[in-house]
Amino acid sequence: MQSEKLEPVNYYVGIDVGTASVRAALVDQFGTVVAYEDHPVKIWAPQPDHYEQSSDDIWAACCTVTKKVTQGINIAQIRGLGFDATCSLVVLDSHFQPLAVNSEGKCNRNVIMWMDHRAAKQVARINETQHSVLCFVGGSMSVEMQPPKLLWLKENLQASCWEKAGYFFDLPDFLSWKATGVTARSLCTLVCKWTYSSEKGWDDSFWKLIGLEDLIADKYAKIGMIGTNVKGYNLPCENQSIASRIAVICGTSSCHMGISESPVFVPGVWGPYYSAMVPEFWLNEGGQSVTGKLIDHVVRGHTAFPELQTKAAASAQSIYTYLNGHLDLIKKSLPVGFLTVDLHVWPDFHGNRSPLADLTLKGMVVGLTLSQGLDDLALIYLATIQAIALGTRHIVETMQAAGHHVNTMFMCGGLSKNPLFVQMHADITGMPVVLAQEVESVLMGAAILGACASKDFVSLQDAMEKMGRVGRVVLPNHKDKRFYDKKYQVFLKLMEHQQEYKAIMQTV
Repeated sequence: MQSEKLEPVNYYVGIDVGTASVRAALVDQFGTVVAYEDHPVKIWAPQPDHYEQSSDDIWAACCTVTKKVTQGINIAQIRGLGFDATCSLVVLDSHFQPLAVNSEGKCNRNVIMWMDHRAAKQVARINETQHSVLCFVGGSMSVEMQPPKLLWLKENLQASCWEKAGYFFDLPDFLSWKATGVTARSLCTLVCKWTYSSEKGWDDSFWKLIGLEDLIADKYAKIGMIGTNVKGYNLPCENQSIASRIAVICGTSSCHMGISESPVFVPGVWGPYYSAMVPEFWLNEGGQSVTGKLIDHVVRGHTAFPELQTKAAASAQSIYTYLNGHLDLIKKSLPVGFLTVDLHVWPDFHGNRSPLADLTLKGMVVGLTLSQGLDDLALIYLATIQAIALGTRHIVETMQAAGHHVNTMFMCGGLSKNPLFVQMHADITGMPVVLAQEVESVLMGAAILGACASKDFVSLQDAMEKMGRVGRVVLPNHKDKRFYDKKYQVFLKLMEHQQEYKAIMQTV
């Protein structure tokens, strides 16, 4: 018998540049992750609220992980490549060489990271203008966006950086330029972080008003969410518009992405942005400035952390898997979430991105005791996760009050691998949480974009349906609703108290 000739498999590379590492996955045409690699990237923090990286270091890491995941694969079968990255600001001179974004003149440190808050004064002045473009960023601009960072560079590093700069890139646009040599910018980044309008273009009056009129020259030459097929899971959103879903991308920080067919203006939530994520839909983007970083900060700063490290290593578990198991041991007959009945956290240790849009807010913990043991560490870990989920509920309810109609949460990112984090979000928001079949779903999204670029699929929707699949659905425990409603009441009281404390101290 003559053997049947097998058709060669097509592959796509997804690259995700996160806060502390670069990850890559090789994905086949059926949506299966065939290979995965990650590589750390450097972060410099020369002074409080200053966070910098190196575009050369980031690009080298991208090359390293890509070579590893494609090793042994016929290059003709690699049909496309897609990037996603943090909204950090990359600065290059007119010859595409790195420029220092610091007073030390260290040109290798040419990236102002997304979580850098050095431009607090500049963003306050921008918001005082009350320019009409601010209506499309939730009413006030975030310090994490690019205009305040650009203004800081002009006011603090005019001779060494601003006057020499030839190109300002959002990090994902820098990566696409490195890969292709084309300086064209993504509509998504320009609309969401630079005030560009998909309908009207740039607003010259805004840049003139804030003191960055020099960027208008040469037609702004210097600055020039992937879904999942959910049918068959009996979800509230199944037979409804895509606008009934909210996507939560949770890693070092978290983003909450909701879309609508007409513009919805949500106080303290970025947007609405037209066609920035899904063509012909309006995007609103809520967010929390620190989530994974906050959990790490709380756990690693506790006096019982060395004990946790030792016991987790002895059981061959991650510290968070061990903590989740330890919570199950101490919960007794009650649901695990009820352990924090007397312990409450306000999670804005790095300011509030949404829906309060107040970078001056600080974190709070109410209910501390003199305990310093592992039980105490497990409880503060649980209370922190709950606080993040309560913050998500605050964002969702604010979006719903403004006109969004979301009833199902789609979650991806590093924190979605933690079952306690996912369950607390389901219980506290009262919504089912959908997880992708592939754990590395952010990389899958990047690979799907690469697949679209290859023209192997007729549309983005076609690629999503053939490569993106639901893994499981986490349902809320409705019997615990009353407890979490009470926790939410306490959460809102903490917000009121912090605002009262600030008002009192401003009179000093």
